[in-house]
Amino acid sequence: MTSSTSRTRRPSTRVAVVTAAGAFALAAVPAAAHAVPGDLTVTYDAVGTTHIAKPNSDIALGPTTLITTVSPDGSVTGSLALPPTRTTFKVLGFVPVSANVTFIPFGKGGGVTGTLSQGKVRTKAKFILKLSNVTVAGIPAGVGDTCQSVTPAVIPVRTPVGEKFSITNGGNLAGTYTIPPFANCGLTTGIINMLVPGDGNTLTIAISNGRITG
Repeated sequence: MTSSTSRTRRPSTRVAVVTAAGAFALAAVPAAAHAVPGDLTVTYDAVGTTHIAKPNSDIALGPTTLITTVSPDGSVTGSLALPPTRTTFKVLGFVPVSANVTFIPFGKGGGVTGTLSQGKVRTKAKFILKLSNVTVAGIPAGVGDTCQSVTPAVIPVRTPVGEKFSITNGGNLAGTYTIPPFANCGLTTGIINMLVPGDGNTLTIAISNGRITG
């Protein structure tokens, strides 16, 4: 009789995983962490935009995939592989400048680190910013293939005030960051550093369709 009752009350592995996900999403009581046998790997769809302040330029981010590892203590690591994109802005109000922009993840495991607690995400991602195929008024600027930021751009994002983030549904993230100076851009290095690096750049990204993949 005792053995039968014990078997009836023992949750299946699937139920245990779902319970663990709920514990993370709601950041319930600390004891919930003990129900998790290990880290959870959660994969999301991600799409967003970043606004570059100096040239007043908007750059599309994604669509892409965010792969995260959420630990029982609420710590988060992950990787966000952003596909290359192209941006166009005007210098002096009328000279069009176009460039391919590549965000290269920097750091162990993909460069995304942070926390998930009580429905709030606080993370930062590190990317080397690379420029290529730069044209000015349609004329190639000859920046070569090594034009990139001398240090990673550190992009902190968090759940906006009044919103929540959940393991299954995801949520919105937003932040403000600084773009470091560029180097190895040929004769245009000085011009690029006058036009692009600086603070006040913003980023918004929508994370959705969370699925436990490990």
